[in-house]
Amino acid sequence: MRKSLRAILGVSVAVALVAQPIAASAHGSHGSNGSNGELRTYAKDTWRSLVAMTDESTGLTADNIEGDLTAPADYTSPTNIGGYLWSTVVARDLGLVTKREARARIAATLETLGTIERHDPSGMYYNWYSPTTGEKLTTWPASGDTVYPFLSTVDNGWLATALRVVAEAEPRLSKKALALYDSMDFAWFHDLNAREGVSLNRGGFWVDPPGDGCAVADNYGSTGADVYYTCHWYDTSVSEARIATYIGIAKGDIPATAYYGTYRTMPENGCDFGWQEQKPTGTTRTYLGVDVYEGTYSYAGMQLVPAWGGSMFEALMPDLFVPEADWGPRSWGLNHPATVKAQMYHGLKEADYGYWGFSPASDPFAEYREYGVEQIGISSDGYASDVEKTNVDVGYDGCRDATNPSPEFGDGVVTPHAAFLALPYNKKAVLKNLSGLRTNEGAYGKGGFYDAIAVGSNTVAERYLSLDQSMIMAAIGNELTDDGLKDYFVDRKLEKALKPLIRAQVFGTKLK
Repeated sequence: MRKSLRAILGVSVAVALVAQPIAASAHGSHGSNGSNGELRTYAKDTWRSLVAMTDESTGLTADNIEGDLTAPADYTSPTNIGGYLWSTVVARDLGLVTKREARARIAATLETLGTIERHDPSGMYYNWYSPTTGEKLTTWPASGDTVYPFLSTVDNGWLATALRVVAEAEPRLSKKALALYDSMDFAWFHDLNAREGVSLNRGGFWVDPPGDGCAVADNYGSTGADVYYTCHWYDTSVSEARIATYIGIAKGDIPATAYYGTYRTMPENGCDFGWQEQKPTGTTRTYLGVDVYEGTYSYAGMQLVPAWGGSMFEALMPDLFVPEADWGPRSWGLNHPATVKAQMYHGLKEADYGYWGFSPASDPFAEYREYGVEQIGISSDGYASDVEKTNVDVGYDGCRDATNPSPEFGDGVVTPHAAFLALPYNKKAVLKNLSGLRTNEGAYGKGGFYDAIAVGSNTVAERYLSLDQSMIMAAIGNELTDDGLKDYFVDRKLEKALKPLIRAQVFGTKLK
């Protein structure tokens, strides 16, 4: 019989959280003691929300919870589970929980991960489970609608990321974490013939046909029956999905050339890609035999490589674990700070919201929506930053006339987790931004920053998403432990596989 976390520890988890002092980091820290104190407070409160979302028996973390830390959602995903695992490591390293409690929490989650249903030939996890029982969901809890069990490339990438972190951070559980990690075969997601001379990851696959959805029957694995792949690939470079490419290459599941297969921008030739947000400029370079158009967009006096929707997490979430800026001084080392500058410019100057930080999050007026800076997104109807979904259209020279190049923006929706991701690139601005949101906008509760705030109408989405909370924990953890999560994630084998690929790459990014 599984023992509950409470029984293992012999104390109330809530009491332990309050009683445990916030210890100094073993890795050192960046910045002043005062600013680090703010971050420690944010981490303590953010961790409280993750504890409230997590089932003590299964160790699985719900997708979201209400602002009063009641009524956690009755579904979870591999990303949510992975985010909780690395957040537990951060909580331990910051002294928010004891080593014993952290180990018990991680052990409970690993035990469940070892027993819940997976796609056996690939070792991959389905996208939706019950956090209280670990059962794979085939009907949606709230509506009863049919769920066609899906295996997501990027979600499994984030879970694999967490397993790598746990294996290094908690030696007593390393064997179990590595066994799960090693069993995940990312070749199952990888189409070696996506385009001529280019291989790419599919978005994922269904085991059975997904009703009326578009699907491609195939099998990229070495054993097992055909599955039904999404009709799209992850084909843009500035995407959170690149974490799956990193892990697939590091494990030897997919070829190294896959790193160069994605688009920086869509090509500029003719009007075939005239639908994209703006006409790029750039040059073509060849890496490992792969021709790459190194395109950039113009924004705020800079040239930078855009994401699909222009959100912060697309650009910066993988940087929480892979030292992209350090390994790629001519690519990510320029593009990450440019992305932060662009987000700040949009929020503080172009749209004049008074705050900045835009990523998919809870909708203050509904459930969930994507937010971003549209002009640094490839999609011409990309992620708007305001409630009105203002569409910016600067046109495409020779293919599409500009219809709305200088719009007036409305009620801007700021997402605090996006600002936390910018800590390595402008800590002072991040803390000022967060302090204003907390003090002036009522954007803070007992579980930390609420998920999103429409700052014009002062409408707060009083909800916590475990994904967004785990990004906050990771960002704070890295800031206060001298990139501790990166140290756990990167070993010699991974560095040998990835660092040369990242270091070789040249973006056309130019900072203002």
